[in-house]
Amino acid sequence: MADQKDDSAPEKGGNKKLFIIIGAIVAILMIGGGVGGYLLLKPEPPAPEELDPGLQVPVPDLTKKAEIGPMVSIDEFVVNIISGDTPHYVKASFTVELSNEEVQPEVEQRMPQVRDAILLLIGNKTFEELQDLQGKRQLKAELKSKINSFLQSGKVRAIYFTNFVVQ
Repeated sequence: MADQKDDSAPEKGGNKKLFIIIGAIVAILMIGGGVGGYLLLKPEPPAPEELDPGLQVPVPDLTKKAEIGPMVSIDEFVVNIISGDTPHYVKASFTVELSNEEVQPEVEQRMPQVRDAILLLIGNKTFEELQDLQGKRQLKAELKSKINSFLQSGKVRAIYFTNFVVQ
């Protein structure tokens, strides 16, 4: 009888270990299944919508009457520009928007000074400066400032390139 009691005692301890191991495996599988199910079944975040670039362009208010000043055209001219190896030139014509009607006769009277200022400013630019948009904007600002420096009855509001070729 002593033999029987010894055999049954180790089996009870083995069943407990087996029960604990199976319980741990089941718990790990349940946790893994829960995490896997969450990751696989969760909804994907909405993709960032690509906005149409046309929607970001500011649209002027067309209900307001745009005030456009008097315009003076500056005839086409050709200017040699600074270049290292090969000769380059600019062929351009402009329209100048003025602040008021009184300055228009003054600009027409001072047209030799205006053309001289344009020729000198463009002639001191390099081919690379006049190729990109920033260089052209810089040229417009310099021309506006220079022309305004000798006008007395009004100012240049804006300068518009009506023809501009760099070769």
